[in-house]
Amino acid sequence: MNEKKTEGKKKSSFWKLFLGFLIFQFIFTGVTAPLVVFYGPFENVKRTIVGAAMTTLSHQYIAKAFLSDEEINEILSENSIETIQQDDSPDIKIANKHDSSIEREDISDGRKFKGYMLIIHDPTRVKVGYSQKIGQAGELTSQIAKRNGAVAAINGGGFVDSSSEGSQWTGTGGKPVGIIMSDGKTVYSDMEDETTKVEIMAITKDGVLLVGPHSLSEMKKLGVTEAISFGPSLVVNGRGTIKSGDGGWGIAPRTAIGQRKDGAILMLVIDGRQTKSAGATLKDVQNIMLQYGAVNATNLDGGSSSTMYYEEEVINNPSDPLGERSIPSAIYVKP
Repeated sequence: MNEKKTEGKKKSSFWKLFLGFLIFQFIFTGVTAPLVVFYGPFENVKRTIVGAAMTTLSHQYIAKAFLSDEEINEILSENSIETIQQDDSPDIKIANKHDSSIEREDISDGRKFKGYMLIIHDPTRVKVGYSQKIGQAGELTSQIAKRNGAVAAINGGGFVDSSSEGSQWTGTGGKPVGIIMSDGKTVYSDMEDETTKVEIMAITKDGVLLVGPHSLSEMKKLGVTEAISFGPSLVVNGRGTIKSGDGGWGIAPRTAIGQRKDGAILMLVIDGRQTKSAGATLKDVQNIMLQYGAVNATNLDGGSSSTMYYEEEVINNPSDPLGERSIPSAIYVKP
Protein backbone atom coordinates (compact mmCIF):
# COMPACT_ATOMS: atom_id res chain seq x y z
CA MET A 1 0.00 0.00 0.00
CA ASN A 2 2.82 2.40 0.93
CA GLU A 3 4.66 1.54 -2.30
CA LYS A 4 1.61 2.58 -4.37
CA LYS A 5 1.35 5.87 -2.47
CA THR A 6 5.06 6.50 -3.05
CA GLU A 7 4.73 5.78 -6.77
CA GLY A 8 1.70 8.10 -6.97
CA LYS A 9 3.64 10.89 -5.27
CA LYS A 10 6.56 10.40 -7.69
CA LYS A 11 4.24 10.60 -10.71
CA SER A 12 2.53 13.68 -9.27
CA SER A 13 5.90 15.34 -8.64
CA PHE A 14 7.06 14.50 -12.15
CA TRP A 15 4.03 16.09 -13.79
CA LYS A 16 4.28 19.16 -11.57
CA LEU A 17 7.94 19.56 -12.55
CA PHE A 18 7.11 19.00 -16.22
CA LEU A 19 4.26 21.54 -16.12
CA GLY A 20 6.51 24.02 -14.33
CA PHE A 21 9.17 23.51 -17.00
CA LEU A 22 6.67 24.18 -19.78
CA ILE A 23 5.44 27.35 -18.06
CA PHE A 24 9.04 28.50 -17.58
CA GLN A 25 9.84 27.84 -21.26
CA PHE A 26 6.74 29.73 -22.36
CA ILE A 27 7.57 32.76 -20.21
CA PHE A 28 11.27 32.61 -21.15
CA THR A 29 10.48 32.47 -24.87
CA GLY A 30 7.94 35.29 -24.57
CA VAL A 31 10.47 37.53 -22.84
CA THR A 32 13.55 36.69 -24.90
CA ALA A 33 12.06 36.34 -28.41
CA PRO A 34 11.41 40.09 -28.87
CA LEU A 35 14.92 40.82 -27.57
CA VAL A 36 16.42 38.43 -30.11
CA VAL A 37 14.32 39.93 -32.91
CA PHE A 38 15.04 43.58 -32.17
CA TYR A 39 18.54 43.41 -30.67
CA GLY A 40 19.94 40.17 -32.08
CA PRO A 41 22.02 39.61 -35.22
CA PHE A 42 19.05 38.84 -37.48
CA GLU A 43 18.77 42.13 -39.38
CA ASN A 44 16.43 40.80 -42.08
CA VAL A 45 13.99 39.54 -39.44
CA LYS A 46 14.06 42.89 -37.64
CA ARG A 47 13.44 44.82 -40.87
CA THR A 48 10.53 42.55 -41.76
CA ILE A 49 8.88 42.83 -38.32
CA VAL A 50 9.30 46.61 -38.20
CA GLY A 51 7.95 47.01 -41.73
CA ALA A 52 4.91 44.86 -41.01
CA ALA A 53 4.17 46.61 -37.71
CA MET A 54 4.51 50.16 -39.00
CA THR A 55 2.12 49.63 -41.93
CA THR A 56 -0.76 48.83 -39.57
CA LEU A 57 -1.86 51.66 -37.30
CA SER A 58 -3.16 49.19 -34.71
CA HIS A 59 0.13 47.25 -34.31
CA GLN A 60 2.83 49.93 -34.36
CA TYR A 61 3.35 49.36 -30.64
CA ILE A 62 5.19 46.11 -31.49
CA ALA A 63 8.09 48.10 -32.94
CA LYS A 64 7.78 51.21 -30.77
CA ALA A 65 8.01 49.20 -27.54
CA PHE A 66 11.59 48.22 -28.37
CA LEU A 67 12.93 50.83 -30.79
CA SER A 68 13.07 54.62 -30.87
CA ASP A 69 11.44 56.63 -33.66
CA GLU A 70 14.92 57.37 -35.05
CA GLU A 71 15.80 53.65 -35.19
CA ILE A 72 12.47 52.80 -36.83
CA ASN A 73 12.88 55.55 -39.43
CA GLU A 74 16.42 54.39 -40.16
CA ILE A 75 15.21 50.85 -40.81
CA LEU A 76 12.33 52.04 -43.01
CA SER A 77 14.65 54.32 -45.00
CA GLU A 78 16.68 51.29 -46.10
CA ASN A 79 13.84 50.50 -48.49
CA SER A 80 13.91 52.57 -51.66
CA ILE A 81 10.92 52.76 -54.04
CA GLU A 82 11.51 54.81 -57.17
CA THR A 83 8.75 57.00 -58.56
CA ILE A 84 8.63 56.39 -62.31
CA GLN A 85 6.27 58.35 -64.54
CA GLN A 86 4.22 56.03 -66.70
CA ASP A 87 4.43 56.69 -70.44
CA ASP A 88 1.48 58.72 -71.73
CA SER A 89 1.25 56.37 -74.73
CA PRO A 90 2.10 52.98 -73.24
CA ASP A 91 3.04 50.30 -75.74
CA ILE A 92 0.00 48.15 -74.96
CA LYS A 93 -1.42 46.19 -77.88
CA ILE A 94 -4.73 44.67 -76.82
CA ALA A 95 -4.74 41.39 -78.67
CA ASN A 96 -7.74 39.59 -77.22
CA LYS A 97 -10.76 41.89 -77.11
CA HIS A 98 -14.00 39.93 -76.79
CA ASP A 99 -12.07 36.98 -75.31
CA SER A 100 -14.18 35.96 -72.31
CA SER A 101 -11.70 33.39 -70.96
CA ILE A 102 -9.98 33.72 -67.59
CA GLU A 103 -6.93 31.72 -66.56
CA ARG A 104 -6.46 30.82 -62.91
CA GLU A 105 -3.05 29.84 -61.55
CA ASP A 106 -1.82 28.94 -58.08
CA ILE A 107 1.01 31.09 -56.74
CA SER A 108 3.57 29.83 -54.22
CA ASP A 109 7.19 30.37 -53.33
CA GLY A 110 7.24 26.94 -51.67
CA ARG A 111 8.00 28.31 -48.21
CA LYS A 112 6.49 31.66 -47.27
CA PHE A 113 3.24 32.26 -49.10
CA LYS A 114 0.44 30.92 -51.26
CA GLY A 115 -2.00 32.78 -53.47
CA TYR A 116 -3.82 32.99 -56.78
CA MET A 117 -3.38 34.76 -60.10
CA LEU A 118 -6.23 35.45 -62.51
CA ILE A 119 -5.36 36.38 -66.11
CA ILE A 120 -8.15 38.30 -67.87
CA HIS A 121 -7.42 38.47 -71.60
CA ASP A 122 -9.87 41.25 -72.46
CA PRO A 123 -9.02 44.29 -70.27
CA THR A 124 -12.19 46.16 -71.27
CA ARG A 125 -14.13 43.69 -69.09
CA VAL A 126 -12.40 44.98 -65.94
CA LYS A 127 -14.43 47.51 -63.96
CA VAL A 128 -14.54 49.24 -60.57
CA GLY A 129 -17.43 48.45 -58.21
CA TYR A 130 -18.20 50.16 -54.93
CA SER A 131 -20.30 49.93 -51.80
CA GLN A 132 -23.90 51.09 -52.05
CA LYS A 133 -23.37 52.74 -48.66
CA ILE A 134 -20.27 54.68 -49.69
CA GLY A 135 -19.37 57.28 -47.08
CA GLN A 136 -21.16 55.33 -44.35
CA ALA A 137 -20.15 51.67 -44.62
CA GLY A 138 -18.43 49.28 -46.95
CA GLU A 139 -19.53 45.95 -48.37
CA LEU A 140 -17.85 42.59 -48.87
CA THR A 141 -15.94 42.00 -52.09
CA SER A 142 -18.28 39.12 -52.88
CA GLN A 143 -21.35 41.34 -52.34
CA ILE A 144 -20.06 43.99 -54.72
CA ALA A 145 -19.18 41.28 -57.24
CA LYS A 146 -22.56 39.54 -57.09
CA ARG A 147 -24.51 42.79 -57.38
CA ASN A 148 -22.61 43.58 -60.59
CA GLY A 149 -22.95 40.06 -61.98
CA ALA A 150 -19.17 39.65 -61.91
CA VAL A 151 -17.37 36.44 -62.81
CA ALA A 152 -14.31 37.49 -60.78
CA ALA A 153 -13.28 40.25 -58.37
CA ILE A 154 -10.59 41.41 -55.98
CA ASN A 155 -10.69 44.07 -53.28
CA GLY A 156 -9.63 47.54 -54.36
CA GLY A 157 -8.74 50.80 -52.61
CA GLY A 158 -8.16 51.61 -48.97
CA PHE A 159 -10.15 53.54 -46.39
CA VAL A 160 -9.56 55.66 -43.30
CA ASP A 161 -12.63 55.15 -41.14
CA SER A 162 -12.49 53.63 -37.65
CA SER A 163 -14.33 50.83 -35.93
CA SER A 164 -16.84 51.46 -33.16
CA GLU A 165 -14.00 50.87 -30.69
CA GLY A 166 -11.96 53.62 -32.36
CA SER A 167 -9.38 51.30 -33.94
CA GLN A 168 -8.24 52.49 -37.35
CA TRP A 169 -7.85 50.06 -40.25
CA THR A 170 -10.41 47.75 -38.65
CA GLY A 171 -13.36 49.96 -39.53
CA THR A 172 -16.46 49.64 -41.65
CA GLY A 173 -14.89 50.50 -45.01
CA GLY A 174 -17.19 53.47 -45.39
CA LYS A 175 -14.77 56.32 -46.03
CA PRO A 176 -12.47 55.68 -49.02
CA VAL A 177 -9.09 57.28 -49.64
CA GLY A 178 -8.64 59.39 -52.79
CA ILE A 179 -10.96 58.72 -55.68
CA ILE A 180 -13.43 56.16 -56.98
CA MET A 181 -14.51 56.29 -60.61
CA SER A 182 -16.90 53.80 -62.19
CA ASP A 183 -18.30 53.77 -65.73
CA GLY A 184 -16.85 57.22 -66.34
CA LYS A 185 -18.50 58.80 -63.28
CA THR A 186 -16.69 60.13 -60.21
CA VAL A 187 -18.44 58.32 -57.36
CA TYR A 188 -16.21 59.65 -54.57
CA SER A 189 -13.28 62.07 -54.29
CA ASP A 190 -11.42 63.72 -51.45
CA MET A 191 -8.86 65.31 -53.79
CA GLU A 192 -8.34 69.04 -53.24
CA ASP A 193 -8.63 69.90 -56.92
CA GLU A 194 -8.24 68.34 -60.36
CA THR A 195 -4.47 68.98 -60.41
CA THR A 196 -3.70 67.10 -57.17
CA LYS A 197 -1.80 63.88 -57.88
CA VAL A 198 -2.46 60.69 -55.95
CA GLU A 199 -1.41 57.05 -56.39
CA ILE A 200 -4.06 55.39 -58.52
CA MET A 201 -5.13 52.28 -60.34
CA ALA A 202 -7.09 53.35 -63.37
CA ILE A 203 -8.37 51.83 -66.60
CA THR A 204 -9.08 53.83 -69.76
CA LYS A 205 -12.01 53.28 -72.10
CA ASP A 206 -9.59 51.36 -74.35
CA GLY A 207 -8.57 49.01 -71.54
CA VAL A 208 -5.14 50.47 -70.69
CA LEU A 209 -4.09 50.19 -67.04
CA LEU A 210 -2.64 53.33 -65.45
CA VAL A 211 -0.62 53.24 -62.21
CA GLY A 212 1.33 55.68 -60.06
CA PRO A 213 0.68 59.38 -59.33
CA HIS A 214 -2.00 60.93 -61.56
CA SER A 215 -4.30 63.92 -61.21
CA LEU A 216 -7.99 63.90 -62.07
CA SER A 217 -7.35 66.24 -65.01
CA GLU A 218 -4.71 63.85 -66.37
CA MET A 219 -7.04 60.89 -66.03
CA LYS A 220 -9.80 62.73 -67.90
CA LYS A 221 -7.42 63.56 -70.77
CA LEU A 222 -6.36 59.89 -70.97
CA GLY A 223 -9.95 58.69 -71.13
CA VAL A 224 -10.12 56.99 -67.74
CA THR A 225 -13.46 55.39 -66.92
CA GLU A 226 -12.52 53.29 -63.85
CA ALA A 227 -10.26 54.35 -60.97
CA ILE A 228 -9.41 53.86 -57.31
CA SER A 229 -6.59 55.21 -55.14
CA PHE A 230 -3.84 53.06 -53.67
CA GLY A 231 -0.18 52.23 -54.16
CA PRO A 232 2.69 52.12 -54.43
CA SER A 233 3.19 51.26 -58.09
CA LEU A 234 5.46 48.21 -58.39
CA VAL A 235 6.16 47.98 -62.12
CA VAL A 236 6.16 50.97 -64.47
CA ASN A 237 7.11 50.86 -68.14
CA GLY A 238 8.41 47.33 -67.62
CA ARG A 239 10.76 48.28 -64.75
CA GLY A 240 10.46 47.35 -61.09
CA THR A 241 10.22 50.37 -58.78
CA ILE A 242 11.74 48.79 -55.64
CA LYS A 243 15.44 49.49 -55.88
CA SER A 244 16.59 48.37 -52.42
CA GLY A 245 15.12 46.44 -49.53
CA ASP A 246 11.79 44.65 -49.69
CA GLY A 247 9.55 47.69 -50.10
CA GLY A 248 9.34 48.51 -46.40
CA TRP A 249 5.86 47.17 -45.71
CA GLY A 250 6.87 43.87 -44.14
CA ILE A 251 5.17 40.52 -44.77
CA ALA A 252 1.37 40.55 -45.08
CA PRO A 253 -1.56 39.43 -47.21
CA ARG A 254 -1.35 41.24 -50.55
CA THR A 255 -3.58 42.26 -53.43
CA ALA A 256 -2.21 43.67 -56.69
CA ILE A 257 -3.14 44.30 -60.30
CA GLY A 258 -1.00 44.50 -63.44
CA GLN A 259 -1.15 44.45 -67.23
CA ARG A 260 0.89 42.59 -69.82
CA LYS A 261 2.03 44.03 -73.14
CA ASP A 262 -0.76 42.15 -74.93
CA GLY A 263 -3.31 43.95 -72.74
CA ALA A 264 -4.18 41.02 -70.46
CA ILE A 265 -4.95 42.08 -66.89
CA LEU A 266 -3.24 40.25 -64.02
CA MET A 267 -5.12 40.03 -60.70
CA LEU A 268 -3.11 38.71 -57.76
CA VAL A 269 -4.05 37.87 -54.18
CA ILE A 270 -1.64 36.33 -51.65
CA ASP A 271 -2.83 34.97 -48.33
CA GLY A 272 -1.04 35.90 -45.12
CA ARG A 273 -0.99 35.79 -41.31
CA GLN A 274 -1.64 32.04 -41.44
CA THR A 275 0.46 28.96 -40.69
CA LYS A 276 0.41 27.82 -44.32
CA SER A 277 0.97 31.29 -45.75
CA ALA A 278 2.73 33.98 -43.72
CA GLY A 279 2.38 36.58 -46.45
CA ALA A 280 4.50 38.42 -49.00
CA THR A 281 6.58 41.58 -49.21
CA LEU A 282 6.03 44.25 -51.84
CA LYS A 283 9.24 43.00 -53.51
CA ASP A 284 7.75 39.51 -53.69
CA VAL A 285 4.66 40.92 -55.42
CA GLN A 286 6.79 42.97 -57.80
CA ASN A 287 8.80 39.88 -58.74
CA ILE A 288 5.66 37.85 -59.40
CA MET A 289 4.25 40.58 -61.64
CA LEU A 290 7.51 40.80 -63.60
CA GLN A 291 7.58 37.01 -63.89
CA TYR A 292 4.10 37.10 -65.44
CA GLY A 293 5.14 39.76 -67.94
CA ALA A 294 3.57 42.85 -66.39
CA VAL A 295 4.64 46.14 -67.96
CA ASN A 296 2.68 48.12 -65.36
CA ALA A 297 1.46 46.97 -61.95
CA THR A 298 0.45 48.43 -58.62
CA ASN A 299 -0.17 47.34 -55.07
CA LEU A 300 -3.74 47.48 -53.78
CA ASP A 301 -5.17 47.40 -50.25
CA GLY A 302 -3.85 44.30 -48.49
CA GLY A 303 -3.94 42.84 -44.99
CA SER A 304 -7.38 41.72 -43.86
CA SER A 305 -8.91 43.24 -46.99
CA SER A 306 -7.17 40.85 -49.42
CA THR A 307 -9.92 38.84 -51.10
CA MET A 308 -10.37 37.05 -54.42
CA TYR A 309 -13.80 36.07 -55.72
CA TYR A 310 -14.05 33.68 -58.67
CA GLU A 311 -16.81 31.49 -60.09
CA GLU A 312 -19.35 32.49 -57.40
CA GLU A 313 -17.12 31.94 -54.36
CA VAL A 314 -14.22 33.42 -52.42
CA ILE A 315 -11.27 31.22 -53.37
CA ASN A 316 -8.58 32.57 -51.05
CA ASN A 317 -8.45 32.59 -47.25
CA PRO A 318 -8.91 36.15 -45.91
CA SER A 319 -6.83 36.66 -42.76
CA ASP A 320 -9.63 38.12 -40.67
CA PRO A 321 -11.07 35.43 -38.34
CA LEU A 322 -14.56 36.50 -39.39
CA GLY A 323 -13.78 36.06 -43.08
CA GLU A 324 -14.23 38.82 -45.65
CA ARG A 325 -13.78 42.41 -44.58
CA SER A 326 -16.04 45.31 -45.51
CA ILE A 327 -14.38 47.56 -48.10
CA PRO A 328 -15.36 50.65 -50.11
CA SER A 329 -14.36 49.42 -53.58
CA ALA A 330 -13.56 46.34 -55.62
CA ILE A 331 -12.20 45.56 -59.07
CA TYR A 332 -14.40 43.10 -60.90
CA VAL A 333 -14.64 41.33 -64.26
CA LYS A 334 -17.96 41.57 -66.07
CA PRO A 335 -19.23 38.54 -68.03
